[in-house]
Amino acid sequence: MNRDQGNTCRGLFITDFDGTLLGSDGMLAQRDIDALELLRRSGIKTAIATGRSFYSFVNSPGVDVPVDYLIFTMGAGVVTQVGHELLYQVSLSSEAVRQTLDYLRQSTLDFMVHHAVPENHRFYYRRVNTNNPDFESRLERYSEFGQPLDSIPADDFGEAAQFLAVVPSHQTDGALSKVRTQLPGLSIIRSTSPLDHKSTWIEFFHPDVSKSKTAAWLAAELGVKPADTMAIGNDYNDLDLLEWANQSFVVENAPLEMKNRFEQVASNDNGGVAEAVDRWLKDREAGSEI
Repeated sequence: MNRDQGNTCRGLFITDFDGTLLGSDGMLAQRDIDALELLRRSGIKTAIATGRSFYSFVNSPGVDVPVDYLIFTMGAGVVTQVGHELLYQVSLSSEAVRQTLDYLRQSTLDFMVHHAVPENHRFYYRRVNTNNPDFESRLERYSEFGQPLDSIPADDFGEAAQFLAVVPSHQTDGALSKVRTQLPGLSIIRSTSPLDHKSTWIEFFHPDVSKSKTAAWLAAELGVKPADTMAIGNDYNDLDLLEWANQSFVVENAPLEMKNRFEQVASNDNGGVAEAVDRWLKDREAGSEI
């Protein structure tokens, strides 16, 4: 990345995608698009930070959203929005993959292990349970990219971007606590399924992967001071990003415990991102007058 670009960068704005910028109808609101364009005209760099893979994002309605960067797969990779130049990527080593597979093969979790970035829309899977509809939905949606894990030799996977276990909502707390205890060397991130909106996805990454760590890397590359950062999200996998940014917001459709911790704006269906941008810019203007 050309660090000279950071000399004129006045700040960094980062938004989550699903449930935050993207509406429930799968579309982007013009009000939010206008707000993002305003930020860019104001000399502020913009980024989306999503759990989606690069493939999933570029095949979504948001592919033409006016931002400068895409932080994808929870921070495992960064590309420029224009030209899709890969700037940054982190993978689990083959040894970490082997150790995690050894544990998960002994568990009762339905899981997938994804190829390294940027091919991490491709995966192998292991099914244990007969009643996990959300897991089956994800398999069906990406059926052309998935293969059974037992179709390859046990030690023949190599590096991986992530593991993803799909857990029914009533099993979340127990499963999450157990994997964090058994795999302390990994970054383990919880999110609500974007498919059924109730099951839990538990994702396993290299310890350097999180939305906040990659956002901090991007800010440093751009020469942006921590005081000039802002983030908005809607779910548990946004927590570390919201805690990292100097000013943070959650949309109205976020879980109650998150709304109790961060400043709340309208929902993803009612211009929440645009409202957050407006508040942030006004706060910055007021601060500069002091």
